[in-house]
Amino acid sequence: MMEGEPSLNDLLFLLLKIPIATQYIVTLLTSLHRYHLSLPQFLSFANMSKRCGARESFACRLTICIQSLNHPVNHVLIQFYRTGADYISDHADKTVDVVRGSNIVNVSLGAQRTMTLRLKRDRKPKVATDESAESTASSTAAGAGTPRDVQRIPLPHNSMFVMGSQTNMKWLHGINHDNRPFNTKSAAEQFNQCARISLTFRHIGTFMSKDGTRIWGQGAKGKTKEEAGLISTDQGEVERLIEAFGDENQQSEFDWDARYGTGFDVLHFVTKG
Repeated sequence: MMEGEPSLNDLLFLLLKIPIATQYIVTLLTSLHRYHLSLPQFLSFANMSKRCGARESFACRLTICIQSLNHPVNHVLIQFYRTGADYISDHADKTVDVVRGSNIVNVSLGAQRTMTLRLKRDRKPKVATDESAESTASSTAAGAGTPRDVQRIPLPHNSMFVMGSQTNMKWLHGINHDNRPFNTKSAAEQFNQCARISLTFRHIGTFMSKDGTRIWGQGAKGKTKEEAGLISTDQGEVERLIEAFGDENQQSEFDWDARYGTGFDVLHFVTKG
């Protein structure tokens, strides 16, 4: 970290002070769905130091970056990777609530970790008939050993990774374990005792009422506030949404309209008692 820059705790404090409505993220990742071997591009906050004062450099540089995305973000997920043992498995982000066509943006602070991108296997959607289920099982087994394109992208401190909607549709992404001995890692990987903060920004189009009882928007059944429905705990609806999530995780030609278009009024997944 450059002299005069805040600690990781200070960075989180500064982030929380930035009004969420002003957050825009710069597009950095090329279209992997179009060129499977293309490489992502990163923008380092450090490169913007000349445009910002030392004391407010992080907040200033973040603001400069987010003003380049050309669409708002209104949600941020904060994750803390304590050591290389913490990880997240390969997955596709679930887009039922993410505004269609918008980007998903990850800011990395602290130790460098590696993002793995892996092409989906393209399993067929689940269907009710035994014949179709048998066909799906055989095609899954046949494709299980087929090599898939993989890209590994280092995420250094002060970097931003932007994933377009088509990349999320075609590829899975994750952060694998890194259990190598500390002294075998690079300086960037050792930074902050291998701890990493991940900030994921999204443009969410589904909303909940202040009293937590109603839901409306893109991913709900009622698309406007006036049409907001009561949040449901119906187990059948929960299971249909979870099944749709699974299909999105496994299909590179996921039919968003067919699986998500009518909407869901469930918010919290509940299990049968």
